[in-house]
Amino acid sequence: MVRLPLSPAEVERGRRLGALIRRARGERPMLETALSAGVSPETLRKIESGRVATPAFPTVAAIADVLGLSLDEVWAEISGPTGGRQRAAVPAHDPRARLSS
Repeated sequence: MVRLPLSPAEVERGRRLGALIRRARGERPMLETALSAGVSPETLRKIESGRVATPAFPTVAAIADVLGLSLDEVWAEISGPTGGRQRAAVPAHDPRARLSS
């Protein structure tokens, strides 16, 4: 199976996710955190370092649960300054443009 290259936005989300997990884990040992979440320590290490920029949702959910993070908190952190909401570009002459303001 050929995996498509990640976009710059996906790479940045992976970096943000890794930083969030490292901060939330604090001084807690990586091994303890990984085993509590049901993932391998190597998987957690790769996510924290940003080498796995798009981990599976169940993996993120399990790690977040162990660290006491809500998925809303995770999404807010990784989605960047827009808070996860990006407005689609709508031409000014389109009637929908008035609705999105």
